[in-house]
Amino acid sequence: MRLDAVETLDGLEVTGWSDETDDAHTLLLLADPFTFPVDLALRSAEARYPALLIAGGNASSGSRPGSNRLVLNNDILSSGAVAIAVSGGERIRTVVSQGCRPLGVPFTVTASNGQFVESLGGKTALERLRGVAAEADESDRELLRDGVHLGVAIEESNDVLGRGDFLIRTVIGGDRASGAIAIGAHVEVGTTAQFQVRDAASALEDLGVLLEGEEAGGVLMFTCNGRGSRFFSKPNQDAEAVQTALGPLALAGMACAGEIGPIAGQNHLHGFTASLALFPR
Repeated sequence: MRLDAVETLDGLEVTGWSDETDDAHTLLLLADPFTFPVDLALRSAEARYPALLIAGGNASSGSRPGSNRLVLNNDILSSGAVAIAVSGGERIRTVVSQGCRPLGVPFTVTASNGQFVESLGGKTALERLRGVAAEADESDRELLRDGVHLGVAIEESNDVLGRGDFLIRTVIGGDRASGAIAIGAHVEVGTTAQFQVRDAASALEDLGVLLEGEEAGGVLMFTCNGRGSRFFSKPNQDAEAVQTALGPLALAGMACAGEIGPIAGQNHLHGFTASLALFPR
């Protein structure tokens, strides 16, 4: 199916959903990031098909609107999104490796405003971040200098939060005056959050742990275009990790500018992840 975002009196709306999606358990979605709002599509799908799992990613080769190419049957498109609804038979399993590990301790979000987390555990977010950095060793402080991430708990009912319980969001800025940090996503007051760092070893370990006990006849892998040789020091590390855990098997995929996959049963658009669709034998 072809999906598009069209302007209506009520704002943007995703159109093109096929009747076949009604009975689908999985949707494989490829999108042009310049013309298609994946977050909006995921919210639309959640309202229409609450049990639907979605895996895929944004095309990454183009540098401007109209420069990506999507193929749907005999049509070549330069905008919107294309998708395949999968139904019947054994379900496709999905795995999303966010490749982060926590630093410090979890905090409760005590004040937030839109995309800004203002305070954690009664202190400003920047104050908490400085405290975490002060207690970290030098190697972790170096990782914090490369990029700070915040893990936002998805399932608050868990007594102990671990791998897969956090949705990782990059800290994109901070306000020295107020002490708030911006993460590009809305976080409710009362949510549990924990600072995170990302490195090559943690990314490969995370992927390996998530694949333990899994079986597949084939895999589609949507991995961030930032998880290449500059991150891992050599190419094809994600692919090799999948083959080591599950192979030998048929493996295909793409480098993405944003990956789509479920965490704790909720579909999200991620960054710097590896999202996998595991096909049954």
